Amino acid sequence: MTAAKRRLSRSIRARITLGALIVVALALTLGSVVAVRIMEGSLTEGVAVALEQNLKTIAEQVDRDPSAVKDLDGDVLVRLDPAGAEGGQGSDDDDDEDDDETNDDDAAGLPTAAESDPARVVIDGDSYLVASEQTDAGLLTVAQPLEHVDDAVSTATGLLWFAVPLVLVLIGGVLWVVTGRALAPVERLRRQVDGIDATDLDQRLDTGRGDELSALAGTMNGLLDRIQAAQLTQRRFVSDASHELRSPLATMRQHAELAEAHPEATSLEALSDVVLAEGLRMQELVEGLLLLAHLDERRERAVAPVDLDDLVLTEVRRLRGTGITVDAGGIGPGRVIGDQSLLGRVVRNLADNAARHARTRVTIRVMTQAERVLLQVQDDGSGIPQADRARVFDRFVRLDEGRARDEGGSGLGLAIVAEVIRAHGGTVTVTDAADGGALFTVDLPAA
Repeated sequence: MTAAKRRLSRSIRARITLGALIVVALALTLGSVVAVRIMEGSLTEGVAVALEQNLKTIAEQVDRDPSAVKDLDGDVLVRLDPAGAEGGQGSDDDDDEDDDETNDDDAAGLPTAAESDPARVVIDGDSYLVASEQTDAGLLTVAQPLEHVDDAVSTATGLLWFAVPLVLVLIGGVLWVVTGRALAPVERLRRQVDGIDATDLDQRLDTGRGDELSALAGTMNGLLDRIQAAQLTQRRFVSDASHELRSPLATMRQHAELAEAHPEATSLEALSDVVLAEGLRMQELVEGLLLLAHLDERRERAVAPVDLDDLVLTEVRRLRGTGITVDAGGIGPGRVIGDQSLLGRVVRNLADNAARHARTRVTIRVMTQAERVLLQVQDDGSGIPQADRARVFDRFVRLDEGRARDEGGSGLGLAIVAEVIRAHGGTVTVTDAADGGALFTVDLPAA
């Protein structure tokens, strides 16, 4: 089988057309047979009625004059068996056949039929319907020709032999054209999808006129949206990683080259301090980038009731252990639904950010209002300008560019906060605090 034939045999268009033709062919064949049988039965019944009438008429004539049988019309075969007058059923003896009265030579071969049940017989290749009746003159047998019935059945059969294939050809052609038109949008969608590659994922399929194929196109557009979003996430991850990891790697290489070229200019202890510090920074960057990548992919996470106040109290104890003054008087109960580890990361990032910018004090509050839980983290630092409050949650944004990187953080902390809160169906905003610092407010649905 050639490749073209294999493709045709697998074609939906060919299978639909072939399947429909098989069903139609069976239906037409069965219908044709039934129609011919019904027509034949109807015509035969008409002949039986005419036979019954002729039989009565001829019986009356025979009762008046038995010799009148010979003068009857030859279209109807008539035989009078005088022996039937005594025996009632006629006789098959040769001598008795010589006494039979017939109107045609073919009538001599007529069999005797039951009076109430006409029989179909063939005499000299012609079909007849035969009926018998006992008369005073003998057993009368009359045969009505079925030639016009056979001719009609033969003609109808011949027409059907010609008409059925013609109808199948016409139906097949119509089905082929109709299915071709119906499946044309599929081929159009296939060409559109085939034309989309990794460099132009912004292209979308034509959704058409609102039919089932339009729904398919819409679903595929949704798939392309997800693929494009995943590609953008991957590219952003690679870009962010390459950009931010370059600095600690360059610092470690610079100190290593200095130690190799001028051993007297540094010491092993100083080189170790640099490597450890920059390695820790790289670790934080990688962990932050991986977490953001997981959040971007919107993977399913295990969720459960989380006591947000417990997480906050843990961070309060940690900050106080570092010597920072923390006001925790506003911490009340607050339970949300979410991932405990991610929400703990949110609390820690906000607490570290406030501690980094505070002059003397950090204030943390947790409160439940209606069906929302609010987490507020406040510092008494210099605050955040109004123009920078939107972009402060972007990745690798540092508003205090004059600070050293190890003091200003990696630039991922607040971005992680924004992504985690968004994944939990909440919001995070920043405003001015009462004492002039920054006030971060997290709004989450209450459990």
